Amino acid sequence: MSDGDSLKINLRTFPDREALASALAEEVAEALRNAIGDGGEATLAVSGGSTPKLFFHALSKAELDWESVTVTLVDERWVPDTEERSNARLVQEHLLWNEAARARFVPLFIDANSPEGALPEVQQRVADLSGPLTVAVLGMGDDGHTASFFPGGDRLEDAIDPTGKALVLPMRAKAAIEPRITLTLPVLLAAKKLVLHVEGEAKKRVLDEALAGDDPLQMPIRAVIRNAREPLEVAWAP
Repeated sequence: MSDGDSLKINLRTFPDREALASALAEEVAEALRNAIGDGGEATLAVSGGSTPKLFFHALSKAELDWESVTVTLVDERWVPDTEERSNARLVQEHLLWNEAARARFVPLFIDANSPEGALPEVQQRVADLSGPLTVAVLGMGDDGHTASFFPGGDRLEDAIDPTGKALVLPMRAKAAIEPRITLTLPVLLAAKKLVLHVEGEAKKRVLDEALAGDDPLQMPIRAVIRNAREPLEVAWAP
């Protein structure tokens, strides 16, 4: 049996994107509530792009103790939050309002010329989060990248090493456009709840292709699927 044959997911299909956003928001809110009840704090790492906007809007209205929630990013483009392509800006505009305006936000970008130059400080920010992430919500690109694990990325092998010790790493890749900084695979795998959120028939075909092969350097989402503690939860809507 090849590695590709052994890749497993728990695929949940929703009738439309609104239904997915509502269900995923309630599940994430419940996980945050449970963590707050157990230990007083919860952490949520979210992804950028256009896919999570409906989910963000739904989650922003959830009733829970948002003062006990820290929100951070799975990855970030190395641009300030005044730029349209900033993931921090996306989160601030679409998630951190309504009830969720009370959450604490920890960005991955700092005012430095490069992610490499900012690495010690960003690493410390992630280290200061309380324990493993409560929830991490991933996205996936048409090339099979997730987080900033891009095919051809200069630090890809380090970033998807399941035994790696780094919490965050810079990433440069042609498809990434800007330099990036990303949480590493071990940080994501340690999350108490890990979800891949994908939408559209094209992304479903990408996922099917990922499941049919075995090279994580070619399609890095395979690294997450292969190394997850249990079948990766995937929420999809057409």
